[in-house]
Amino acid sequence: MQDPFNRPIRTQPGRVWLVGAGPGAADLITVRGAAVLRDAEIVLHDALVTPDVLELCSQAQLVSVGKRSGQRSTAQTLINQQLIACAFRYDRIVRLKGGDPMLFGRADEELQALESAGIPYEIIPGITTAFAAAAAIRQPLTKRGVARNVAFFTSTTGKGETDQAALPTCDTLVQYMGGQEAIETAKRLLAHGKAAETPVIAIENVSRTDQRVMRMTLIEMSTGIPACDGPVLVMIGEALRPRNLKP
Repeated sequence: MQDPFNRPIRTQPGRVWLVGAGPGAADLITVRGAAVLRDAEIVLHDALVTPDVLELCSQAQLVSVGKRSGQRSTAQTLINQQLIACAFRYDRIVRLKGGDPMLFGRADEELQALESAGIPYEIIPGITTAFAAAAAIRQPLTKRGVARNVAFFTSTTGKGETDQAALPTCDTLVQYMGGQEAIETAKRLLAHGKAAETPVIAIENVSRTDQRVMRMTLIEMSTGIPACDGPVLVMIGEALRPRNLKP
């Protein structure tokens, strides 16, 4: 790949699109998101964006700015700097994020950077992983008489943030990036009175060909979930109990 910044600096910036890549499968990106990718000159993408999605922008220069929990990653401040540098060298710049850019995607920091630099931008939403996971297991996150509300949360913290943020108290809980935090989450929920037999479904690589569904109870999750190489979403609540199918 050529140096993405091997272009003269201009006084007027191009336009930046923050695009949600969806949960992983290329055919789950939005029509608008796919169209913007096809016209992009340069794409700064996260580590969770799959090769199938990146094939939609094969004409563009690709810059990996991946962030993975527990692994070496590009600092957010550097990503912001790269985004601004690209904007003053290219006309059509895409910041491609897994899932939806406005949920656990550090979008606020990138939007502030773009706004401070006077760079025009547009946000294109994506299917967040929780919705793709519910579709994959064919179980709604809400259920009449059982679950009327849902909370999305993550235990991943940044520098200076507390490690013990309050857990939500909704009927259905969905923990993003939950693989490494599963034991601590289960222990805290049990300590706050959540029933030991509460259903839990952990899904690795949601929507991808190597998707793996793991069913367990909350007390079982307190001893850990099976080892996973890919991103894990953890869903907790009575709405996830298997349906009693009629014969």
